Formats: sequence, structure tokens, C-alpha cells
Amino acid sequence: MQTNATPVHNDTVPSTSAGPSTVPSDLFSMLSMLLSLSALRDWLKLLLVGGVIETCRRFFFGSWESLVSSFWITVTFDEEDDSYDWILHWLSKNPKWSQARKIEVSTRAFGLASPAVSFGDDEDYSKKLTFLPSLAETYHLWYKKHWMSVSRTQYQASAWSTREKLQFSILSRNHAVLATLLREARAMYQAAQEHMIAVYVSDISGNWRHVASRPKRPLKSIILDPGVKDLLLDDARDFLESKTWYSDRGIPFRRGYLLYGAPGSGKTSIIQGLAGELGLDVYIVSLSRAGLDDTGLSSLISDMPDKCIALMEDIDAAFHQGITRERKEKPKENKDDDDSPDKPRGRDETTSSLSRITLSGLLNALDGIGAQEGRILFATTNHYTALDPALCRPGRMDLHIEFKLASKFQAEELFKCFYMPSKEIEEKAEDSKAGSEEKASGEEKAGDSGYSSRAPSVEGDADLPSSTESATSSAPGDSDRPAHNGNFHKVRGPQLSRRETHDLAARFAEAIPEREFSMAALQGYLMAYKVRPYDAVGRATAWVEQQRAEKQAR
Repeated sequence: MQTNATPVHNDTVPSTSAGPSTVPSDLFSMLSMLLSLSALRDWLKLLLVGGVIETCRRFFFGSWESLVSSFWITVTFDEEDDSYDWILHWLSKNPKWSQARKIEVSTRAFGLASPAVSFGDDEDYSKKLTFLPSLAETYHLWYKKHWMSVSRTQYQASAWSTREKLQFSILSRNHAVLATLLREARAMYQAAQEHMIAVYVSDISGNWRHVASRPKRPLKSIILDPGVKDLLLDDARDFLESKTWYSDRGIPFRRGYLLYGAPGSGKTSIIQGLAGELGLDVYIVSLSRAGLDDTGLSSLISDMPDKCIALMEDIDAAFHQGITRERKEKPKENKDDDDSPDKPRGRDETTSSLSRITLSGLLNALDGIGAQEGRILFATTNHYTALDPALCRPGRMDLHIEFKLASKFQAEELFKCFYMPSKEIEEKAEDSKAGSEEKASGEEKAGDSGYSSRAPSVEGDADLPSSTESATSSAPGDSDRPAHNGNFHKVRGPQLSRRETHDLAARFAEAIPEREFSMAALQGYLMAYKVRPYDAVGRATAWVEQQRAEKQAR
């Protein structure tokens, strides 16, 4: 039997997987070698145990902080916010705060004449010294049976400025105690500011900053033509009470007033009086502020509170050539003309180069989509015809009121405002007169009102020094001194009755021409005779002629 055997070849085929299979084998051997080192095993154990301990520590302290914070209410008040002033004023009235051992002494004011605790014997100093919380100090006090801590810190608001903040931590789970504290602080601040109005201006950063608190001016001290004050006051009150009416009809809840007329006719004065009567703060919008553009203006007006007065004074003079619809490049002038020493370089040239507001941007800020609602806008101008008609239309400037030069009625009322005695002064004058009659002839008795009780002279105040005499001195070189117009308040004048004041006021009004002088000019004239009413009447005609001559000379 024959078998056919196939020869077997032992040729080795090269394997491509032999090379890579050695790599894991080498890594495993390396790890085995490293793990064989006892020091490395100890390090790994330490790392594992330390990681577990740190994780447990973080979990424990995180849970503890969460548990503790659930019993505390923490609130922060920033220096730029009005609530910062409320809390500072509230702290100043807290009896515990007045006994603090670590304090900071400052002369700053926070919206009120003295918001923080002040020294009791510094009434004669213009800036009162106040107590403030020291920086980086924590104070503890009780509020309505709740433990509270207070701290004041300072932080870097930007690369060029720092700000302060107050932080309160109250031991309570109920937010009602915080709401009570805020309402109490706000009510206390408003009570202290009851007879004041706050004035705000925008800073270079585009934020509203409280700059002053002014006393409320009574409307009766503002003398305008009959009906003007009542018209403005009634219209503003009706607007503030008509929010629902505006909302139901889809009308934007805004109101604008344009006051125009001669300078010194009382436009700004009536705005201050209305702000006090309505209890609204005043936000002054300066259209000529350096760096302010359309976007910044829109942001400023949008950031106003719901109820306030926005004031734009001299809106016609905000730009070099009035408000225009688009920015206009200033034409290039001859270099020789620019360098000429005879060329006037006034305020308008500087202002025009800094102003970047267009009429389009102003109109959008006043009644655009992002315009603030609830505010009352007052704009004043001395040149009514210089304004663009688009700015004056209803919806932007709803009510236009002209302020004219002084009438005879205004001149008479202004004289009464200067010299009309109050009821208290009149009663003291009568008592003084009755007492003087019982004494010897020629003896004069001074009343408590600050005036002498002598009988008024029909021909004038001859026994009082005149404005010319008060400026005269025998010392050499007095001729170079500026003329002194008027007398000091300490110079006592005659004590007038109401009937005498009415008679003198009528005579003064007869001497003043109709619609020729502003109320500011008449007030300046009467200030020169503040204790000499008879001279004020007797010299009124000469003053009128002098003013006319000066006007013609100009």
C-alpha cells in the first residue's frame, strides 16, 4: 500500500502582533515594580485617607454653614443705593449705636443735615461731625428681640473708585423682621426729610448721585400772574392720580411741561415749589455734560424712579447752535483764525465739542419704547422759537406756559412779601406800642421782631443810612472799593402795620412799569432796601430810569 505524503514545510510566517503585545507586558511590569516599593504604597494610602477626610470635612462644614445660614438673614446695602442712607440714619437713632466703642468720625452727609449721631455742641460749625461704623469692624445689637450684627466694608468698584457697603445679619428665619426694619428705616428717613426735597444729578459713570437736600419752598412765596400756580399744581396732581386712567386707555403714563419766557421770571422757582408741594424728588438732566451720548441719556432717564420730577434747564442752550436732528461736523476753519487772539473762546465752543446728543436721541429718551413712565418732565427755555417742533409736540411737552416780565400785580405782591408783618410780629408791635405810651415821652421800646417801634416817616427813612452812606468811609483808598448796595439786617427799620404795607405796596407798583423788568431784578432792588420800605418806594422811579439808561447804553 502506497501512501502519498505531502511534505510539510516548516517555514515560519512572521507575526505582526508580536511587537505590540510586549507594550502592555512592559507597563504591567513597571507598575508591579512601583507597587513593590513600600514608600509608594504608603503615599497612596495617605492620599486616599486624606481625600476621604477632606471630603468629610467639607461635607460637615458645608452642612453646618447651611444649617446656620438657615437661621440667619443676611442683607447688603450698597453706597450707591438710597437704602444705604436710610440704614445709616436708622443706625444713628439707635440708642445702642450711640454707645459704640469703635467709631469713625466724619463730616460727610448722607442726604440729611445730620444722618448719623452728631456732637451736641457743634451747631455753629457748617459741617457737623458725625459718627459712622468703622471699616472692617462688626457691631452687635438687638432689634425687636432678634440678635443682629452690622459691618461696614469697602470694596473696589472699578480701577479708579471704591465703594462702601453695609451688611446686616439678623438671627431670624422669618423675612418679616427684615421688612419691618426696612419700613421703619425708610419711614424715619422720610420723616426727617419731610420739609426737604432731594436733588439728584448724574455722575460721569452714568449713575444718579444725591447731591443735596433743599428746604421745601412754599408756593405762596412764589409770585406769578394769577392762575399760573393753580394751573400747574392742579394739572400735576391730576396726572399723579390718573395712573389707572392712562393704563386702561393704553396711553403712556408721562407728563411734560415746557416753561418758557424771560430770564428771571420764576421758572425754576415754581419747579422747586411744585416739587415740595407734591413731595417729589428732583432729578437734574444736564444735556451738556461731558461724555453724555444718546445711549447714556436714555439709560439715565430709564433709571429714574416711578414718581419724580425730571428737570432739563435751558434746553435751548444745551448745544452750540441749538438741538439738531443729527450730529454735524464742525467745518474746518483757517488755522490763522483759530490762533487769532481776538477770537472769543467762550463756553459754547467748549460745550459743542463735548456734546454728543442728537435730537433723535433726546426724543427717543423722552417717549421711546424704553422711556420711563410715571415721571413729570419740566423743561425750561428762554428762546421758545429756537426749539424743534418735534420736541414741543403733545406727548413730549404737553403743557406750554409762558413766563412774562413782572406785572404791576407781581410788583405789589413782591413788596408785600418783603415787608408784610406776620400776625405774631403785629401783635408784638401792638404790645410794644401800648407799653411805650405809658412811659415817658421820647422813650422807644424795641419789639422782639427785630425792628424798631418808631413811627414811620412819610417822607422816608431819613434817620437810616442810605446805600451811598453805608458805602462811604473816611479811610484812604476807599474809592477803589466796590460800592456797597444796601444795609445790614442788624440795622433796624420801621415797624409797619398791614394797612401801611398795603399802601406802600400800591405806591411801589405804580412806580414800576408794566412788563419791563423781571421778578429777579425787582427782588434784587428790594434786597438793597430790605429794612427801608419807604426808601424802596421813594427811589423806585429813579431806579427805573437808571435801568432804562443802562439798557440803552448796552
